[in-house]
Amino acid sequence: MIGFLVAGLIIGALARLIKPGKQDLSVLATLGLGVVGSLIGGIIAWVIGTGSIWELDLLGFVLAVVASVLLVGTAEAVTGKSGHRELR
Repeated sequence: MIGFLVAGLIIGALARLIKPGKQDLSVLATLGLGVVGSLIGGIIAWVIGTGSIWELDLLGFVLAVVASVLLVGTAEAVTGKSGHRELR
């Protein structure tokens, strides 16, 4: 369980680094998005047939990071916070 949370935090942090702009997300939000992203990546990898949902192999890891990047973008859209400022 602790390994799953650490992997989620790493995946969430990678997603925030990949996503352009500044995200106003807390550490808990990063952890949550990383855990959800790793679950999504694991499920997709399992459906494809490359491994188990609980084993994060290379394809599952890449898919988890991609899913987390999409989740970070979605969280920005929902909260209305974006790293881009409008020029007036």
